[in-house]
Amino acid sequence: MKKKGYYSIGVLNPKSSENWGTLYRTAQILDADFIFIIGARFKIQASNTMNSSKHIPLFEYKDFTDFNDHRPFGCKLIGIEITDKAIPIHKFKHPKQGCYLLGAEDYGLTEQAIEQCQEIVFLEGERSMNVSVAGSIVLYDRHVKLNCR
Repeated sequence: MKKKGYYSIGVLNPKSSENWGTLYRTAQILDADFIFIIGARFKIQASNTMNSSKHIPLFEYKDFTDFNDHRPFGCKLIGIEITDKAIPIHKFKHPKQGCYLLGAEDYGLTEQAIEQCQEIVFLEGERSMNVSVAGSIVLYDRHVKLNCR
């Protein structure tokens, strides 16, 4: 039985359809309620074998302002980024309602996005990770912390 609350994950200005497809599939497997994409730099198409678009809604936004203006009311925006403002994911308590936002593969989250996030977390390591790997780790961390007690 699913607990009350909802969550989603999305990417700001992604450039790779392969990364997008992997993240979409992980979101479906780990029971995200929807997924979103902001300012895609590729043609959006199915890129996974599970046909995730038949099981989890995709919302597209032209830019960050469009997304933030239409983000669900009461839903925390959680940035995934390496910054001084971020806390390590192992110390992070996931909210019941959350939108997780990853940055572009080549330059991460914009300053505008970082300023609008209510919380920012980072994945420990010496370098940034591939966006689909980072997103998958965040989704798994949420799944374990909220569903496996």
